[in-house]
Amino acid sequence: MNVRHSGIGMTSARTRNRMIERLRTQGITDEVVLAAMNSVPRHMFVDEALATRVYEDVSLPIGHGQTISQPYIVARMIEVLRNDRPLNRVLEVGTGRGYQAAVLGQVAREVFTVERIKPLHDIAVLCLRELGARNVSLRYADGGMGLPEIAPFDGIIMAAAATHVPRELLAQLAIGGRLVMPLGTQEQMLYLIEREEQGFRQTALEPVKFVPLLVGKS
Repeated sequence: MNVRHSGIGMTSARTRNRMIERLRTQGITDEVVLAAMNSVPRHMFVDEALATRVYEDVSLPIGHGQTISQPYIVARMIEVLRNDRPLNRVLEVGTGRGYQAAVLGQVAREVFTVERIKPLHDIAVLCLRELGARNVSLRYADGGMGLPEIAPFDGIIMAAAATHVPRELLAQLAIGGRLVMPLGTQEQMLYLIEREEQGFRQTALEPVKFVPLLVGKS
């Protein structure tokens, strides 16, 4: 599969700049995150037929019942995860085609991302290889189990909505680490879970809409 798209409308600096200015008006203030969003070509991660909408603030289908999140949600989740501090080892649950992993790779030293759907995992491998994202490691596995052999993580981000916070992920969060994830079914809320010396602190952030977290590989 050739993941490179062409087209002035998709790839121009002006189009990307408009996306960044919109993120600013939506309340994204972390300049590190904004620079990362500006540097990653989102059009590489969607089908060419959808390219005219790729820098709009919308989620787009990527096949297999999955979506690429709208730019605001990607920026918001990573901004909360970063919390104005350097990120070392980060886990992403739900690679999709790899867009959010690519942005995370711009702000963290090491990114490990897990995808349960084999065709999406394979596309993400190609996209991230073409981008030269050497600090992003991809795994084809059940993301809800995390990666205990690589933990602890100082940041975990989940791109699918769960009905509860997986204990496996909590156990893999370093002291002082942050987990950002959506919870709920029909009505969903984005949550921040922080691991402290005494336990975990959970904060509701804002309503969101994600595909559901599923178990097993497919």
